[in-house]
Amino acid sequence: MQQSPLQFRLLPEVIKNLLIINGLFFLASVVLSNVFGTNLIELLGVYLPPSEHFRPYQLVTHMFMHGNMGHIFFNMFALWMFGNALENVWGPKRFLIYYFVTGLGAAFLHLGIQYWEYSSLVGQLSEVEINTVLREGSVLLEKGMNYSNPIMGQANALLNSPTVGASGAVFGVLLAFGMLFPNQYIYIYFVLPVKVKYFVAIYGALELYNGIANDPASNVAHFAHLGGMLFGFLLLRYWKKNTGTFY
Repeated sequence: MQQSPLQFRLLPEVIKNLLIINGLFFLASVVLSNVFGTNLIELLGVYLPPSEHFRPYQLVTHMFMHGNMGHIFFNMFALWMFGNALENVWGPKRFLIYYFVTGLGAAFLHLGIQYWEYSSLVGQLSEVEINTVLREGSVLLEKGMNYSNPIMGQANALLNSPTVGASGAVFGVLLAFGMLFPNQYIYIYFVLPVKVKYFVAIYGALELYNGIANDPASNVAHFAHLGGMLFGFLLLRYWKKNTGTFY
């Protein structure tokens, strides 16, 4: 069992460095795009493995990329809000391990679901249509276009659209906070008090519903969020089995 620290730090070391690194990546993506026309999201966001743009390092780098100011603000605020208590209890090493395990787990589940969807679409296309998507699909998306054939269009979007964000790891952090401090209250919109255990359960159920609904107009990676929660739960159970406690 790890002993809780004697002093609570409002901004512990790992949280502080994650905020800085994410901020620097976001700043770099804005500057490189505006000054040099380089799209850092296309380089560091994660793609499906069959895509010509996929690189193994993207499984890590996508966690530090965000699409806009609102995206990074809410992710980093939630990371600090729920993560600082965890790092103070666990210590920096265990928190960092948990953060990356949940972030990678989120990516694996998200990509697995996307690959299953992509494979089912490919099964409905001819060999010529598949090769057309593989050969020129990414160029169309870069121009803000897609195929008029809806199946080709969906397959192309799955294959050549990068996924970015720390949301999967953040949802893992939220799950851990709910399991360690289930009866603590949070205030929705700073007004409505809700116990964390209920908030996490409701949020997880909503993500599952939205993931199954699979709204094509949504650009939210619901199964990445669920993957972060799932791998976080498994890791917490593993720690409890070996130490008798979540911490």
